[in-house]
Amino acid sequence: MDLFSPVTLGDLTLPNRIVMAPLTRTRAGADGVPGPLVAEHYAQRASLGLIVAEGTYPSAESRSYPGQPGLVTAEQQEGWRAVADAVHARGGRIVVQLMNGGRVSHTDITGTDRIVAPSAVAIAGEVHTAEGKKPFPVPHALTEAEIGDVVAEFVAAARRAVDAGLDGVEIHSANGYLLHQFLAPGSNRREDAWGGSPENRTRLTVEVARAVAAEIGAGRVGVRTSPAHNIQDALETDPADVEATYSHLAESLQPLGLAYLSVLHADPAGEFVQGLRKRFGGPLMVNTGFAQVTTREEAAGYVADGVADVVAVGRAVMANPDLPARWAGGHPENALDPTTSYGTGPEGYTDYPTLDGN
Repeated sequence: MDLFSPVTLGDLTLPNRIVMAPLTRTRAGADGVPGPLVAEHYAQRASLGLIVAEGTYPSAESRSYPGQPGLVTAEQQEGWRAVADAVHARGGRIVVQLMNGGRVSHTDITGTDRIVAPSAVAIAGEVHTAEGKKPFPVPHALTEAEIGDVVAEFVAAARRAVDAGLDGVEIHSANGYLLHQFLAPGSNRREDAWGGSPENRTRLTVEVARAVAAEIGAGRVGVRTSPAHNIQDALETDPADVEATYSHLAESLQPLGLAYLSVLHADPAGEFVQGLRKRFGGPLMVNTGFAQVTTREEAAGYVADGVADVVAVGRAVMANPDLPARWAGGHPENALDPTTSYGTGPEGYTDYPTLDGN
């Protein structure tokens, strides 16, 4: 296999194996509608094998960041339609990541009267709101009926996504957000059928994936995980429990026939991740995470060595809209300016130059 060879992920046919990782960029404004600037940003990166658009909230209560886009209202759906049209006009493929932030939020961000989580345990530290930093509040522990509502919200957002012309969705079960909060014993203190054992803690991610696949087709659905990433207090510190939890998750997802499983982990070639790949039985997307920037050599090696089918790349894609051409030709890369990663305007978003100077 070669990094620049075609690959099929479910219903998605990719011309190369470089995937744009989902990257929160906070350019969708107070109304959560992705506008022309967002459409231009993704269209610039249409040469990637696949774009996984940023974490997008499926309900007002699930919003985590000011400027984050949603897929709740008709206006948000139309905004995503313009994004999809712009990417497709340049020959690209784009799915959107559906993300319920759970307790990684504040009522000043959601505009609701509560935030939610598996258990009434707050994150240590402070959250960034439009009014400045504030302590993370103690969340409301979801009831069983409310967990059903969470599943329904994912399904409704997935339907809006494909109706808007997007090519599919990625279910965010990583990085300390709600579905990961259910997976992690550090944040899930429940004693009912949704907590305790690895089987119970994986239940919500599996039920969301099953319901979304039934709604829009399994070949349009991926799931993102980050085992033992240990951020935002979704702590998974017992290696035996991590092995049991994610093995059960992969085995439970296998019968669904999903487009891919995405695993964020520092050692994609190791026994743990490769064991998950075997249990899942479908295409594997790997991402080495936040600790290091993914290089061309690293990505090419993962594909050539059969470690993964595709590689998700973040910072290099942010700074290089035409990354496949740069990597294929061995050209120099633009340096990323991290001070502009988050913001409201084009600086550090749509103004990185391409090889042809545009």
